[in-house]
Amino acid sequence: MATDDNMRTRPFKDVIRNFTPAWFAAIMGTGSISLLFHAFPYGNETQPFIIFTLIFFFLNLTLFILFCAITTARYIMFPDIWGLMIRHPAQSLFTGTFPMGACTLLNIAVGLISEKYRLGGRSFLYAMWGLWWLDVAISILCCWGMVHMMETSQKHSLQSMTAVWLLPVVTLIVASSTGGVLASVLQEYDPGYALFTQVASVFLVSIGLSLALMLLTIYIQRLIIIGVPQGVNVLSVFFPLGPTGQAGYSILLAGQFFKEALPLQHGGSAFMNDASTGNILYVICICGSFVLWALASMWMVFALLAVCDELRKTRIPFKLNSWGLIFPNGVYASLTIALGSTFDSPFFRIWGAIYAVFTLLLWSFVAINTVRLVYNRSIFEAPCLQELNLTEGSANRKECSSPHGALTSNVQ
Repeated sequence: MATDDNMRTRPFKDVIRNFTPAWFAAIMGTGSISLLFHAFPYGNETQPFIIFTLIFFFLNLTLFILFCAITTARYIMFPDIWGLMIRHPAQSLFTGTFPMGACTLLNIAVGLISEKYRLGGRSFLYAMWGLWWLDVAISILCCWGMVHMMETSQKHSLQSMTAVWLLPVVTLIVASSTGGVLASVLQEYDPGYALFTQVASVFLVSIGLSLALMLLTIYIQRLIIIGVPQGVNVLSVFFPLGPTGQAGYSILLAGQFFKEALPLQHGGSAFMNDASTGNILYVICICGSFVLWALASMWMVFALLAVCDELRKTRIPFKLNSWGLIFPNGVYASLTIALGSTFDSPFFRIWGAIYAVFTLLLWSFVAINTVRLVYNRSIFEAPCLQELNLTEGSANRKECSSPHGALTSNVQ
């Protein structure tokens, strides 16, 4: 194994070559911390909480721009890597972290900077709305495109399955929750655009949640028949908190919007013009959100048991995949806090606050270890390239071991 000193001498070009899409999971995680500061049930309107929200927002924005620049450089400098990455059965799934990370930035840009501080007014809000539609397009491409690639161009099995399979479909759910945030702010400027945005968000979360529940059924079958993933892959057992928690939050936002926006005062739709429609949809959405919170809580318990069981056997190595812990736990905390406000429940508020603090501590642990490994450059690993190097090395050894290997080489 290469020593730390050897790793530090790696050229920056090699770092770029090994910069994988999984790095955008750090954007998702850091963005979820910003959102937790913004939504914290105690003192979130005070100046310190607003300052910390903005600190994490601008840190996340800086990292997002930096990661986009490095990723662009990677595929310009090494164009062949794109094909290797997109066909890789694990690395390709992390392409969904890009639009999901962008959504965490849009949430704060709309929910705090635009709504609270009115920065840029209508023009800024419409610009964020346009970026959201771009994010939706990328999310749709990731979902349908990657699921199609999994079906046709990649090799998967129940044995190799992890919860990473959820990443392409969760993109739709995350985009839908950002649409819910946008719709509530757009309502003040253009109710028609707001309603269209919210209906599109319901469409997205319906598809994303349906696919996620299908995959979770397969995943629990894998856990029961084959067992919990080993090593660092055991951390993926927290991933199911993402689609269940985020979908619950998105549906909760939808219910709040419909309660305020309906009934419509125009048009001939009896459904949209009925005085009770908004309240009925609100109640349905609240109930659905609570059910999804319960499912997320179930997966949280399973995840904690699995990690504790693995820690009793061996030490879990720290890898870039560890960033996958932050976002699922963050959205679970956000949903818990939102339900606390909806139900006016001390239990949900206190539990949400405790879990938010836990998620912040988890982020701190992961961030500190990441900085340490970035310094010695040992964290930059691209599995698709490692497998390619192993394949090439095996072929070279086979050629050299052939009785005619040297002669063939000389003739060439």
